[in-house]
Amino acid sequence: MARRLAAARLIVASHNAGKVREIAALLGPLGIEAVGAASLGLAEPEETGDTFIANAVLKARAAAEASGEPALADDSGLVVPALEGAPGIYSARWAGPGKDFRVAMDRIETELTARGCETTGAAAWFVCALALGWPDGHCETVEGRVDGTLAFPPLGEHGFGYDPIFVPDGHARTFGEMPAEEKQPLTHRARAFEQLAGLLRSGPQ
Repeated sequence: MARRLAAARLIVASHNAGKVREIAALLGPLGIEAVGAASLGLAEPEETGDTFIANAVLKARAAAEASGEPALADDSGLVVPALEGAPGIYSARWAGPGKDFRVAMDRIETELTARGCETTGAAAWFVCALALGWPDGHCETVEGRVDGTLAFPPLGEHGFGYDPIFVPDGHARTFGEMPAEEKQPLTHRARAFEQLAGLLRSGPQ
């Protein structure tokens, strides 16, 4: 049987401020306070997993053990089939040590062009794996996905990461052009949360 959360707050195992804000907005209606790992001085573990789920579990367990409280970790990224799935689990690393996603977006465009592929209109999808971890090492996991296409040059100043080059299916604007209230229900993170919501309500730990 799946374990359910019986806590009023969750440690968000991320140092990405944009990601913490999105997760806090999703947790808010459930009456759960989100506390970012950076605000507690928690270290970021090395992401050695070979899947989104594996990396999310690794981060959730590390934060839960270090804090002594339940923790929620998100491992997410952009998958471009024409690049054999890259950047995938390496999405953050493509932005370099300075986390400059303009560099990462330029790299995607450059590599697509080098392969003779279309850039604007190329298929892509975002994946979000969520792991809910407890200090005893137990984890519950889910995964969400949103499909779309790429757009170059990057458009919009909203969001974070690869949002300025991603147009979700059925829409004409990038995530970067959408205000948070428009973007949030469409995201891979929101779809993953829909699956996780049943565990984020009162129940035995």
